[in-house]
Amino acid sequence: MTGGPLDGPYRLKQFHFHWGKKHNVGSEHTVDGRSFACELHLVHWNARKYSTFGEAASAPDGLAVVGVFLEMGDEHPGLNRLTDALYMVRFKGTKAQFCYFNPKCLLPALRHYWTYPGSLTTPPLSESVTWIVLREPISISEKQMEKFRSLLFTSEDDERIHMVNNFRPTQPLKGRVVKASFWA
Repeated sequence: MTGGPLDGPYRLKQFHFHWGKKHNVGSEHTVDGRSFACELHLVHWNARKYSTFGEAASAPDGLAVVGVFLEMGDEHPGLNRLTDALYMVRFKGTKAQFCYFNPKCLLPALRHYWTYPGSLTTPPLSESVTWIVLREPISISEKQMEKFRSLLFTSEDDERIHMVNNFRPTQPLKGRVVKASFWA
């Protein structure tokens, strides 16, 4: 990934989702106080400047995360390949081979964004992220969302605890400046 607020190319390391138990919560960012059902994070690292992801994660310009909102609506064809495979990793500690998937299919058509310097939303909460939060959400159907909510925090032999509300509450800006790539 290049361009926008980034000084060079960043390489995709992984992507993951955060979601809530209900449709009106789940995103880790809000727009004018509005939360979304789910938020996709595409985690990139500055591979030109740093030799490992770990090294990049501890540097102020080491990571760039693209946030994509998911709102309830029509089925998203690009999500089907993912949601149809979730049953294979329903329990904690399970793995499945997942090849030849291009996450670009999960990006909205318009690429207007907000950007700000921030932190990871999971421990160690490193202040090493250039956040790029896309303005246009993508849709997710009820059926697709329920497949995420069927995942479990627990192992197969444990009491079942559904993986919901796996998001960090919105944090105060603490003086950070949020810039937009578009005119409001």
